[in-house]
Amino acid sequence: MTEILSAADQRRYSRHLKLAEIGAEGQRRLKAARVVLIGAGGIGSPAGLYLAAAGVGTLGLVDFDAVDESNLQRQVLFDTASVGASKAEAGRVRLEALNPAIRVVAHAIELRAENVREIFDQYDLIIDGSDRLGTRYLVNDACVLARKPLVSAAIHRFEGQITTYVPDRGPCYRCLFPNPAEGMVPNCADVGVLGVLPGVLGTLAATEAIKLIVGIGTPLIGRLLAYDALEMQFSEFRFPRRADCAVCGAHPTIIEPSDPPGFASLDELRQVRLLKPAQLERMLAQQSMVLVDVREPSEFAAGHLPQAVNLPLGQIESQLQRGDPTLPRDRTLVFLCRSGARSLKACAFARRAGYENILQLEGGLLAFKDEIDPSLPI
Repeated sequence: MTEILSAADQRRYSRHLKLAEIGAEGQRRLKAARVVLIGAGGIGSPAGLYLAAAGVGTLGLVDFDAVDESNLQRQVLFDTASVGASKAEAGRVRLEALNPAIRVVAHAIELRAENVREIFDQYDLIIDGSDRLGTRYLVNDACVLARKPLVSAAIHRFEGQITTYVPDRGPCYRCLFPNPAEGMVPNCADVGVLGVLPGVLGTLAATEAIKLIVGIGTPLIGRLLAYDALEMQFSEFRFPRRADCAVCGAHPTIIEPSDPPGFASLDELRQVRLLKPAQLERMLAQQSMVLVDVREPSEFAAGHLPQAVNLPLGQIESQLQRGDPTLPRDRTLVFLCRSGARSLKACAFARRAGYENILQLEGGLLAFKDEIDPSLPI
């Protein structure tokens, strides 16, 4: 059914209508489009705002997290009054206030292999701005299998990258990065991020989506656009479709979406027992546990608790499964990292491997430094 532009539409989108490349037909396509954002955070915020403003008829927000005060430095979809609210629901309210003529659907759930098809079936185009590496592979594989176009963007400290996949027109994310390396890319909570950086990447993602919907310009198919905010420089890397790609290659081995290795579900994370910094201080004096620092070796070398052993998160799952002697089952294992995100996942892996006496330092070394030992170098 052809969408009709009302008089209100013509007033609101008048600047689009003046562009020959968009015009009335392009605006009707935007009005008919259904786009879902995976992650309503740093990248999803500006992408959602601009797509809503552009008149995309249906927008979905997939995010199981709640707004935290630390999000406000970069996640411009929210304000101080949103703290504690569901990101998906708060985002829906904000986008509908920006453009009451569109439909916004809040999916306040964790994206998993078991629900990804059901969600993607409701949309024409997917934008992935998630901060979990495993989720990026799940989204990519699901898009390839469902033949859905995908705009994938990511950020790290002062840098970002974005690429676009369209069925039958070029390579997928797995062609560029064949294997997940969960834990090798720390998240924003661990290493920080320039607040305006996701604004750039989210705006680029919205631009790509609009181009694909309207059918104009040259999308980033087979191209990775990298942005360095410190140098204020864009770089482009071309990459081909891999014949041996596990999902889009000549003989694919991935024929159903699956949660990738290293993935820890929200339910698993919620079952982890937390340890306050003051409790850890008492346990250190008693030497009644094994302290496992799951940061990268370079982070560990820069500063750590004297009693800790270093087993990076990227290796911890296989070490647990092999029964590493540094991880005895008859001792209490306390996992820690810089802020708590990686150690929480390590605890989930340990539970999965059958370990029972496991704890996580809540808030990580940052909390321990703040509450117990200000001199701790981290």
